Amino acid sequence: MDWVRRRAGWVLGLGLIGGLVWTAAVTLSQPGWYDPTRDCSRKFGPDATAVHTNWFPPTATCLYGDESRQYMSTSRTVILSILAVLLLIVIATGLILTVRRLSGEPGPIRPAGDLDLGKRRIKHLTFGAADIAIVFAPLTFLNAVAIVFGGIPGGFLFIVTSLVALSAICTALDRHLGPLPSSALDSRRRGTIAGVTTYAVAFVGTAVSGGLPFFRLWSVPLAGIAYAVIAAVQWRRATANANQVQYSG
Repeated sequence: MDWVRRRAGWVLGLGLIGGLVWTAAVTLSQPGWYDPTRDCSRKFGPDATAVHTNWFPPTATCLYGDESRQYMSTSRTVILSILAVLLLIVIATGLILTVRRLSGEPGPIRPAGDLDLGKRRIKHLTFGAADIAIVFAPLTFLNAVAIVFGGIPGGFLFIVTSLVALSAICTALDRHLGPLPSSALDSRRRGTIAGVTTYAVAFVGTAVSGGLPFFRLWSVPLAGIAYAVIAAVQWRRATANANQVQYSG
């Protein structure tokens, strides 16, 4: 269990990726979203009137008047249902362990030493904003793919996956370019706040513009700018706290 706890991020990441693959498998096992009655007609014959689908348990039913025919086999429904339960357990475990790491041991403090903190801050804001914008670019495309091929479950899993990925990237940026003195716990907390807030800014901006559920290309520079602002605020707070501790000492 201790091994799993130390690798909480990997457990959560694998669970989320598995969840996205599961939603794609369910979608491909059901009639196509564009014209589902056509797929039913190809499998059972013409004149299908409607299609009823369900995500859990994964089922699809083609309606022919008062008659219904199961588009998905029972064995596939059972297998996909079992996989869904297992993936939910993995994702929930990963989320719980990841959140607990945000209140764990801080670890050793990394001193500033002879580093020029002014230059370090500039690098953090500029390179960090560029990195986040580069990362956010494919998210605008993958967001649409997840919703089209995964429906509501795919869209929800994509949001959680994006939050986890952005938090991990922001944490890595903080460790390499963030405020000093600092601990690994400080970087995890600042990285998580920066990742979640950056995504929230892009999400709210898209919602206000009426673009949901799909991100627009302008969300890419918006994410980069948002991260730079958040990182600047975190630098200011960290510097103020360091000065206060030094003054008190």
